[in-house]
Amino acid sequence: GAWHFLSLPKADSAKLREKHKSIQRGWNSMRVQAKIGKTIWETSVFFNTKSSQYILPLKAAVRKAEGIYEGDQVKIKIDLI
Repeated sequence: GAWHFLSLPKADSAKLREKHKSIQRGWNSMRVQAKIGKTIWETSVFFNTKSSQYILPLKAAVRKAEGIYEGDQVKIKIDLI
């Protein structure tokens, strides 16, 4: 498929939500700049209330550029924008 989603760790999600919940937009989203490897892009993270984690959409272009496959563990950096 064109899109996959990464779940941010629960502890990081809890800290992010606690500190920045007031800036959430529709769908419990926050605008972020994400970085994986050398690839940087702007997107949003979305809070999943069932898992209590933020999820990051990971488009095919990023997966291809960084050689990411389903099931891989990925190191990401996100900054609120």
